[in-house]
Amino acid sequence: MDLIGGHLPELIILLVVILIIWGPGKLPDVGAAMGRGIREFRKASSETRDSFRAAAAEEPATPAPAQPEPVAEPEPAQTPGGPSGSGAS
Repeated sequence: MDLIGGHLPELIILLVVILIIWGPGKLPDVGAAMGRGIREFRKASSETRDSFRAAAAEEPATPAPAQPEPVAEPEPAQTPGGPSGSGAS
């Protein structure tokens, strides 16, 4: 695997165009600005990654759902007359 992906001619043309546009005097300033931007991006992405990892570590494991307790069915009401329910003895 080639380090620059086999696009060496395109990179050379791009560098020549940049050199023509900004000139040799501004090239160090442009490079420094790009370096600062990349450094800030890496810092921000690492802070974001660390905060996500910290948040994931703080979350408690979700407990297994509790089994519902069986509901006892009410016993049929006894009538004063006995199981026949007539009330006459």
